[in-house]
Amino acid sequence: MITLGVDIGSLTGKAVILKNNKILAWDLVLTGPDSVETGTSVTNSTLQKAGLTLDDMDFVVSTGYGRIVIPFANKNISEISCHAKGANWFFPSVRSVLDMGGQDCKAIRCDENGKVTDFIMNDKCAAGAGRSMGIMADLVDVPLEQLGSMSLESKNGGVPISSTCVVFARSEVLRYMRQGVSKNEVLAGACAALTERVEGLLRRIGIQEDFVISGGIAKNVGVVSRLEKKFNLKANICYEPQIVGALGAAIFGRELLEKRTKKRDRSR
Repeated sequence: MITLGVDIGSLTGKAVILKNNKILAWDLVLTGPDSVETGTSVTNSTLQKAGLTLDDMDFVVSTGYGRIVIPFANKNISEISCHAKGANWFFPSVRSVLDMGGQDCKAIRCDENGKVTDFIMNDKCAAGAGRSMGIMADLVDVPLEQLGSMSLESKNGGVPISSTCVVFARSEVLRYMRQGVSKNEVLAGACAALTERVEGLLRRIGIQEDFVISGGIAKNVGVVSRLEKKFNLKANICYEPQIVGALGAAIFGRELLEKRTKKRDRSR
């Protein structure tokens, strides 16, 4: 049984091929203006890695913002459900999931099977999502992958930066830079602001000890370490946190096939 999960997010497209319960291949690409093209591109590259074709897939599930337009998907499922399912695969004891994507942030609670029991999300402003970090990196002219570690090198704890509006935050950063404030202090303030926004979501939904972070922000040690200190918890992060949703979609594909097979066998 081979299934494919395709996750088209606001910043990246991801795909995972699952054979039974083992990941055969995965890939991620930057999201372009055309979701169909992004989905096709990341699917083709993942199929190539696995040495398979789309015809070899028994079931395809799409998720993410572009999920509805993927023409070769047999079914589309929300990214909230897929991230919970994928996080459960990596860490079976997980009960709390924080998915931080480019456009929004979701705090999710799930049961022992990775089924969502509650969630809350912020999608009103990029200040509460991963895109804000890309904006900050561009403003201070540092590579995005270095932003988190540089924020931890702050000597004074960072400068105050808006956690509610990315437009205000941008103006504040530009003002600090003109005043000669160091990049480390500015980035520390930016990471602290995002952490504060996310902390509010997690406290509203309730966070449990078995805690997973998925999405691109899971690679930002500046935000992750600050969250861990806030809650006195160690975050569980898999080897590639951006594929968690695509993996969950592939798992849903397998489960749907299993249900269909059982139903068909009972009807015989």
